[in-house]
Amino acid sequence: MLITFVIYYLAGNLRLQKLILIASSFVFYAWHYPKLLALLCFSILINIITVKLIKNSEGQRRFTYSTLGVVANLLILAFFKYSPLIGKTFFFEDSSIGSFLVSIPLPIGISFFTFQGLSLVIDTFRNDSKTDNLPESNTSLVESITMYIAFFPQLIAGPIVKAYEFLPQINKKYLKDIDWEYCVKKLILGYFLKMVIADNLKDHTFWMQYPYFMELSGLNLMALLFGYSMQIFADFAGYSSIALGLAGLFGYTLRENFMFPYVSASFSEFWRRWHISLSTFLKEYLYIPLGGNRKSKARTYLNLMITMVLGGFWHGAAWSYAVWGAAHGIALAIERWVNDITGFKWPKSLLLIKILFVFASVTLCWLLFRLPQFSEVILYIKQMGSAVFFKGMQDMTSVFFIGMYSLPVLVYHLIYYRRLKFDPLFFKKSEAVGYGVLLFMILVNSGSAGSFIYFQF
Repeated sequence: MLITFVIYYLAGNLRLQKLILIASSFVFYAWHYPKLLALLCFSILINIITVKLIKNSEGQRRFTYSTLGVVANLLILAFFKYSPLIGKTFFFEDSSIGSFLVSIPLPIGISFFTFQGLSLVIDTFRNDSKTDNLPESNTSLVESITMYIAFFPQLIAGPIVKAYEFLPQINKKYLKDIDWEYCVKKLILGYFLKMVIADNLKDHTFWMQYPYFMELSGLNLMALLFGYSMQIFADFAGYSSIALGLAGLFGYTLRENFMFPYVSASFSEFWRRWHISLSTFLKEYLYIPLGGNRKSKARTYLNLMITMVLGGFWHGAAWSYAVWGAAHGIALAIERWVNDITGFKWPKSLLLIKILFVFASVTLCWLLFRLPQFSEVILYIKQMGSAVFFKGMQDMTSVFFIGMYSLPVLVYHLIYYRRLKFDPLFFKKSEAVGYGVLLFMILVNSGSAGSFIYFQF
């Protein structure tokens, strides 16, 4: 990062800056599994060729080339991400086909750079005025598209960047234009959420695995589930915050990806606050093209279900992810149906109850992320209801540590409400102290290193 940063701002022109970021991004991606860099380059090449063909064509040919580009991106994603699932579901693993499909590696970040390729192809086909920023010369076109897809701050775990948001930003960057306060805040917050909260909580939520959870009390099982909800937020939001801070250091602005999701009073509000880059991508490129809410009410509910089930499958090659997506799709459809039928407006006095209900439902669904085997999810839920609620002081030790590391996430969400009701000048004055405390905690109380959860997607 430091080497790239120094060379980047010493470069004298835009082209050198692009080449430096491309080279660094390739080194960064290859560090995990060098051979899979070829796949990233192949994906980029397909999108470059497709965009060039679309830009130089008219009428039916534009549609044909864009369709082929979308299919090619989806085939790459399907082959590398879902072949093992197909092998396990439809073939014996000891058969030649089954063993081959199961052995196919999952390239890190494939879900993210494939979606960005799709965004590029679709936006070019739509002739979005903002994609006119793509240069005409072949060399510059190749460099801009490569940098857009391979941009290392968000390459392997998001946020998903749409072509029309990123391409207009490709211009020469100057050191004097860096918003240092914004970048430092994002980096400190991101590393705190990941290293202090998520990495410490993961050592406790480890016991959610089968068969360990079979020996735990009901209190412990509920505390672990609550802790995993806090962990998954801190892990996801931590990565996104780091990505925004790093991108800002190079002069690029990425969208906020998490906006206090656990204060949501409805499932639709939750998806406006949680993994915003994914939810807006699915809305723009799947839900609306399917018809959105412009057709019958029944079709709207169906579109919600299709979008959420496919969004679940995007997260992982396991049926439990499809169930997770279906659960959210059902919740969204029921919520919309109730609003359509009754038009009922909840009184403000019940706002807290609504927030707690949505949080509890979302938290319960996270079991499908933590335990990919659906049978284990059912077993965990049954165990929460049938196990002895309290087995001794060891339970309180676990509850204490989960509560301690979850508290900052709860305070983080409460601050959102306090900022709406109290003098913002007070928070401005205390911010420096707050970030100083976060930085101190990163230095003295980080948990054992662990991969970001989204790496598995």
